[in-house]
Amino acid sequence: MNEATVTPGKLWGVGLGPGDPELVTVKAARVIDAADVIAFHSARHGRSISRGIAQPYMREGQLEEHLVYPVTTETTDHPGGYQGAIDEFYEQAARRLAEHLAAGRSVALLAAGDPLFYSSYMHMHRRLADRFDAEIVPGITSVSAASAALATPLVEGEQVLTVLPATLPTDELTRRLRDADAAAIMKLGRTYPGVRQALSDSGKLDRAYYVERASSTRQRVLRADAVADADVPYFAITLVPGPEPTAPIRTDSPNSAAEQPFSAKSSITGNDRSATTAASDTRAPARLATQSVPPISGSSSTIASTQPPSSGSTPTDIAQPSATPPTDFPPTTTPPQPHSADSAATDSVRHHASPTVPSAQSPSNVTAAQSFSSVSESARSVPHGASNPLVDGVASPTPSASTPPNLRTTAAEQILAEQPRTSGAPTGRVVVVGLGPGDPEWTTAEVRAALAEATDLVGYTTYLNRVPERVGQRRHASDNRVESERAAMALDLAGRGARVAVVSSGDPGVFAMAAAVLEESSDPRWQHVSVQVLPGLTAANAVASRVGAPLGHDYATISLSDRLKPWEVVAQRLSAVAAADMAIAVYNPASSQRTWQVGAMRDLLLEHRKPDTPVVVGRDVGGPTESVRVVALGELDPAEVDMRTLLIIGASTTAMRETEHGPLVYTSRRYGGVRDAATGGA
Repeated sequence: MNEATVTPGKLWGVGLGPGDPELVTVKAARVIDAADVIAFHSARHGRSISRGIAQPYMREGQLEEHLVYPVTTETTDHPGGYQGAIDEFYEQAARRLAEHLAAGRSVALLAAGDPLFYSSYMHMHRRLADRFDAEIVPGITSVSAASAALATPLVEGEQVLTVLPATLPTDELTRRLRDADAAAIMKLGRTYPGVRQALSDSGKLDRAYYVERASSTRQRVLRADAVADADVPYFAITLVPGPEPTAPIRTDSPNSAAEQPFSAKSSITGNDRSATTAASDTRAPARLATQSVPPISGSSSTIASTQPPSSGSTPTDIAQPSATPPTDFPPTTTPPQPHSADSAATDSVRHHASPTVPSAQSPSNVTAAQSFSSVSESARSVPHGASNPLVDGVASPTPSASTPPNLRTTAAEQILAEQPRTSGAPTGRVVVVGLGPGDPEWTTAEVRAALAEATDLVGYTTYLNRVPERVGQRRHASDNRVESERAAMALDLAGRGARVAVVSSGDPGVFAMAAAVLEESSDPRWQHVSVQVLPGLTAANAVASRVGAPLGHDYATISLSDRLKPWEVVAQRLSAVAAADMAIAVYNPASSQRTWQVGAMRDLLLEHRKPDTPVVVGRDVGGPTESVRVVALGELDPAEVDMRTLLIIGASTTAMRETEHGPLVYTSRRYGGVRDAATGGA
């Protein structure tokens, strides 16, 4: 029987407009609702403006691909520099989306503003549109939103509008502004002093206006010469209108952001997620379905059931890390070109997604560290109108009979969900667990129970992928180099009532997340959050067991990574342990960007060890590609060692013998001829 041919899915570049969810087009809302996969960018903090704008139009059961930029400034230790790091990220992101498309899933890649106007989407389009069907859904640009905020024409007649990135050198900005009829200068942030100088030098400063976070409730309009340099966020634009205004342009005071309360509408484009306590604006960004827009090929049904799945529901088989809240960059950060400057928002972590299972009766809970696109299984069963601990104790508004069944979050509900946590908010807990190395059988029953009870899982993507999916459970996956951010996010979730499991491989207390969470929990903000650590089988013990007992006597555990400590410290500790004649378990020996340390370690140890000292080389132990070898220290080849490898370096008392079942290695319990005491003590 021939296997059915899978029709590739379609890639949609979905423009979301400048930030107000009500400025999302009807077609964009329809595409978001129907897509199998929702993809979005963020910086390493994990908060995504684009996802926050799109959230009211998303439905339960959609997969999510969180594409997290590894860098947002020119500073990076990538061997290819900033551009090398970004190019590598784009290639990896494109591969992730291509897997969905090849499997027949439609993918909606969100773009704040317009997908082809200073947007991150275009980098995926270049890499995928030649292989898959792709369509662009245009969006309102931040230039249009800023012009609307001024309420004056931007250009007319034969005038030419010049759009400039603020990252240009000041003299180049001056040259282009001098000849411009009208201009829009984007990507402000830390560049504003140079922009102000260019406006002044070109004679345009007296005609220029500054618009911050256009279309949001935190929108500000100022004269360009009245702006304090330190107060300029990335999501701000300077406009120089062409026509002379026929009516006065209404501006705010320079301190208006601090003086004025928020209105009832939620602030999507602002970095500070505080919202007003008054929820008088109940306008819902209507998710209008229009028959003129054809259904998306290969998509799920447009209107999803809002009933909780039955206990027998089968979770999706795709790893799906969770949702994240609006804001892709801190307000004063000025990231380079790749991020979307179009729209008071930029599409810029790299999470996966968890099945989104919001209820029609419960608003999404957007936290300061990570937005929730769903509520937990227990939260979904809260009776209508009852208080929901996962939404900071705020009762969900009653949807009207006319509310479409797939419109789960009104504007008012979003405000309530986004209210900052108060001292009376329910407090959850954080449990840091170790899965053990690779084999599911090595995960303890205690850890399994903690994972099953959790409403939220937080961890490195690779480790979260080892945990079975559970309906209603949110996943917050991230890069393996953001331990502190991950810890803060877990504590923030718990502070808002969630039961959080922070997932590590091996044992969480050995070069893993337990220390990061406990260190972060010392912050007074988290003093009421309970933190518990559940042990797991260590990688060192697992590798040792495959060959016998190389760690049978005193031994040390050392990480070869110099990311969190200088190599000089690593070398000093290696020398000290080698001189003390202890066996050594070496974690993190190498990575794709760090390859020379294994050779340096070998040479250093040979100053204290014989060349024939046994070295156990264990790779992916407990995993599908497990391999374990024993080599002599003098013959250890750095090219055969990577990040998934653990090394055990023997001591002078470590012996190896060949058997018909493979080599056996052990380190004697006796040292220097000392015999057991008469009591046979251990």
